[in-house]
Amino acid sequence: MLTGFGCVFQSDARVLILGSMPGQASLDHTQYYAHPRNSFWYIMEQLFDAGWNRPYQQRLSTLLQHRIALWDVVHQCIRKGSLDAAIDNKSIVANDFQSLFNQCTDLHHVFFNGQKAARLFAELIEPTLQASPSRATLSYMTLPSTSPAHATMSREQKLNEWSCIADCLSRDL
Repeated sequence: MLTGFGCVFQSDARVLILGSMPGQASLDHTQYYAHPRNSFWYIMEQLFDAGWNRPYQQRLSTLLQHRIALWDVVHQCIRKGSLDAAIDNKSIVANDFQSLFNQCTDLHHVFFNGQKAARLFAELIEPTLQASPSRATLSYMTLPSTSPAHATMSREQKLNEWSCIADCLSRDL
């Protein structure tokens, strides 16, 4: 059974970026998006000055300063390899989003890092969440996966799609 990471957040978060489950390179390094060909930190560098050229904790701190939280839908699962398609759906234990949403009442936007994260959230999380005024204002958007396995788009094309996060944060000021 693989176990993911805790949520990186502060209670004033306005944006939540959700993956499905950390890949093997991330689990080995105990860092989100640790595979060197994953585009996540390249995109965060371009948008928020939080890229590979900085120590991992500094990258996370920079995201927090921009009021961005980072997590995954899956807390635990069985998976051979790193691909989302290899996750044994019957083995999934989801993260506790109700607690997160209760703590982050300023959260307005949830961005999914790929289709699998969006699908798992819709199937496993959405039906369990309690209604609340803050949840009623949440917007959801699925972005192209930053995984190197999603090779149909270049890093620049992915960056173009992901730039909507910076746009949302600037509009929310």
